[in-house]
Formats: sequence, C-alpha cells, structure tokens
Amino acid sequence: MKRPDGRTVGRSDGVMRIGILTVSDMGAQGRRADGSGDAILDWAAGQGYAVVVRGIVPDETTLIAGKLARWADSAEVDVILTTGGTGLSPRDVTPEATAAVLERSAPGIAEALRATAATAFPRAWLSRGIAGVRNRTLIVNLPGSPSGVKDGLHVLDGFLEHAAELVSGSNTAHGVPRTADPDG
Repeated sequence: MKRPDGRTVGRSDGVMRIGILTVSDMGAQGRRADGSGDAILDWAAGQGYAVVVRGIVPDETTLIAGKLARWADSAEVDVILTTGGTGLSPRDVTPEATAAVLERSAPGIAEALRATAATAFPRAWLSRGIAGVRNRTLIVNLPGSPSGVKDGLHVLDGFLEHAAELVSGSNTAHGVPRTADPDG
C-alpha cells in the first residue's frame, strides 16, 4: 500500500508492522520479565502481523516520548502498542508522554478499551491510557498486566486493521452513508 506522501505502508506483502513499547522501571532494569510485551508479541504473531521493533523503557516521560516519536517518524511501524504506566501512581506517565507526541487523538479507542474491560474488571476504569496518531502511525496505550493487555487486544481485534488503513491513507472509503429515511 502506498501512502499519499509516496511511502509504502506495511511491507510489500501488506503485513501490518507493529512496534511494542513496554514501560516499566523494573523491566528496564532487567528485574522483571516482560509478560505484557510477550502477550502482545504472541497476539501479533497469531494475527499474522510483523513485530518490527520492541523496547523497554523506564517510567520516564522523556524516554517514552522520545521512543514513540522516533518509531512513528521512522515510517517503520504502522501501529505502536505500549504496555504499562497507565495507572494512577505518581510514576505512571505513559499517557502524558504519549499525549506530548500525538498530532491527533483517538479517544474512542481508549474509551472502548476501558468500557469493555470494566464489565469484568471494574478497576479498568482507573486506566488513563490514550490513543492517537503521529505521522500516520497509530499509537495505543494498553495496561501493564498481561491479562489487561489480552483484554485490550481482544477489543482491538475488531477495528485495528481498519484504523491503521485509515491512518495511513490507504483506505479512506466509508461506504454509503445510512439514513433514517430510505427514500432520502
């Protein structure tokens, strides 16, 4: 797929390219396994997506924002999924770091993630994760637990490919508008 600016979206085989950024102080120190990042990796493989970049950074706004901006601006990824740092603790700064690099927000994605998870896990309402676009790359904040990530990925299954196509400009068709009166 070609972007309007001439750059190619995805690989020549049309596979969506994913970046995984885990935000964790202990993970960045090598003191905790990256179970949430592994859950995203497994999901991406099951969907046939290519994980082209993966990293772990501590809960530091400048490091998170820097990594997100570099990846989005590189045109190497179509979607960046973050995991961790979306809660209410003082060190949870992923939403602020993400907001600092976004050009446009996509609040409906974050709302869908919270609303769906909260039916079974009411604490999901405490997540402050956001979503949006930078340089034709979709960025979505997921929770930091493997179960929260899996719940979020299940929600994204319903629309992620279409959202990435819209962001890249490769598919902007919306179909025929529906009206209440079929006679116009």
